[in-house]
Amino acid sequence: MHFPTDYDSIIQRIEAIQPVKYASTRNYLNGHVTYLSPYISRGVISLQQIANHVLQQYQPIQIEKFLQELAWRAYWQSVWRNLGENIFTDIKQPQQQVSHRQMILALEQADTEIDIVDKCIEDLYETGYMHNHMRMYVSSIACNVARVHWNQPSKWMYYHLLDGDLASNSLSWQWVAGCFSSKKYYCNQENINRYTNTNQTETYLDNSYEAIGQMQIPEVLKATCKNNLQTELPKTDAPHLNESMPTLVYNSYNLDPTWHANIEANRILLLEPTHFKKYPISDKVLQFIIDLSKNIPQIQVYVGEFESLQQLNNTQLIFKKHPAFSHYDGVAENSNDLFANINGNFNSFFSFWKKCDKELKQF
Repeated sequence: MHFPTDYDSIIQRIEAIQPVKYASTRNYLNGHVTYLSPYISRGVISLQQIANHVLQQYQPIQIEKFLQELAWRAYWQSVWRNLGENIFTDIKQPQQQVSHRQMILALEQADTEIDIVDKCIEDLYETGYMHNHMRMYVSSIACNVARVHWNQPSKWMYYHLLDGDLASNSLSWQWVAGCFSSKKYYCNQENINRYTNTNQTETYLDNSYEAIGQMQIPEVLKATCKNNLQTELPKTDAPHLNESMPTLVYNSYNLDPTWHANIEANRILLLEPTHFKKYPISDKVLQFIIDLSKNIPQIQVYVGEFESLQQLNNTQLIFKKHPAFSHYDGVAENSNDLFANINGNFNSFFSFWKKCDKELKQF
């Protein structure tokens, strides 16, 4: 799967959405998914933009499953806003039966002995993408079969994902591991074969869910390794700032080329070393972010801390609010995204969805 970075191609993907087919096929590896997640995560396009497009053609009830998937992403962001850094710890209850807190060597080397899982890990390294259902399979194998704590393998997956979002990634891993849900999510070989159009048999997953939940850790999943995840940021000069204009601050979660496109402004893509040391991404993901920023006219890439940009800047700093960058200081603008007006600490997605559903019916 190729992910173009020019804005016209991204808009064409929105126009190609088939929400009805998505609802019936989204769990299949070859299903009608949108491949828009990298652009949503990076703030190039918004959930509101996508919802506006599909709701011009369909009534909400006709495409409820598709709208729910948009709402899931909004829900993860809502949890992040409410819990902050706590999304990186077990939320509802501790993960049960944890054998260790390391990375699994078989995952890193794409050698789990589940053929399609290994192929999709190799594809992740090559393309920066993994189908959502496959992410659940990988998480289940790691957390519930190998019984590793979710934190380290989730960092590994985030590192390689073009659509890496700290909330949806961490909270999805916790959902599978049973710390942000009422029970663990298990997969077996029959389920994997069904949704990936494969026919592998006689694996450690070729059993009932009950048996898989009770079996010993397979030998192939016992070896561990260290997560040596680092981001090599480019070296940049100090940006050239026109003091007669405001300065718009972009980042890896806000690369919206339409944001204040009608005003004269300094436009800075800020890549903070402290952020990427804490939440590293691969060279492929970093280049994807930089390439997406080229849709923004006169954008300047600056590697440095927000405080350093403040010292260089004598004009007003403007940015979009985001939980990853709560330390920014200046004019913080709301994202005006889908369901942005639905606030509060929701105990479950479906309590959040009830509010969303009511709002969509008024669209």
